[in-house]
Amino acid sequence: MPRSHRTLLHSAVESGQSSPVKRPDERGVSILEFALVVFPMLLMMFGVVVIGVDLGRAVQVEQICRDADSMFSRGAPLYSTSGQTFLVQLGQNMNLQLAGGDGLIILSEVQSVPDPSACGAPGSANYATCTTFINVLVQRIYIGNTAITGSATRFPTAGSVSYNSLDQVNNYTTDPNAIIGNFGASLQLKQNEESYVAEAYFQTNSVGLGSIQTSPGIYAQAFF
Repeated sequence: MPRSHRTLLHSAVESGQSSPVKRPDERGVSILEFALVVFPMLLMMFGVVVIGVDLGRAVQVEQICRDADSMFSRGAPLYSTSGQTFLVQLGQNMNLQLAGGDGLIILSEVQSVPDPSACGAPGSANYATCTTFINVLVQRIYIGNTAITGSATRFPTAGSVSYNSLDQVNNYTTDPNAIIGNFGASLQLKQNEESYVAEAYFQTNSVGLGSIQTSPGIYAQAFF
């Protein structure tokens, strides 16, 4: 070997330079490092897909909720099968059905009326001039799957009430069970005002995140 080559080799050894070729154990470490990185990345990508699907579905739920409330506030006969069938057609891509399916629409008419406990019965001397008002349920209609977990109305009445053939509450001005105590936290009604409320709840069972998303579902509200 020429003197110059021996000198370069001797210098490389003294300087601590090593061969760029990886040993078998080093290649195993690289595979392990790749596995540690790729699995979290796959989980992140799956999470992005799930969130994206749910966001798109949330937009659909918001739209069907507003459409239902718009029809309800304009006097559409949604208590009847024919009226409900038209609404179901609007939500058929989300599997909204008259009974069963993956969604539920709850329509509620709420009105501010004089408090019978302070104003007396309708027609009494103080009733017309009374300034103490409460929020009561006038009408409530359910369309869809009432057995969906977590789909109960956010505006429950104080107790059980009876309904007529139009899904209107009997004696709502005097029945203490018709009072909705928490409605004022969402919307403040003035004297004798009324509000039409739609609530929509749809399951998203097609895509889930296991224990991170134990009860997948989308809820929306609309007020008119």
